[in-house]
Amino acid sequence: MLNYAITFLIIALIAGILGFGVIAGTAASIAKICFVIFLVLFFASLFRTSGRQG
Repeated sequence: MLNYAITFLIIALIAGILGFGVIAGTAASIAKICFVIFLVLFFASLFRTSGRQG
């Protein structure tokens, strides 16, 4: 999931540099959504595994 966020972030940066505003905005939005989903899943797995060790 983090790979997708980084990929869309790079696409947004390149599109922004080249002047494609709509594509850059869309790619940045997708990158934000993927990153938030990654964080939620990461913390869920972190708390889930820490409960098993005790």
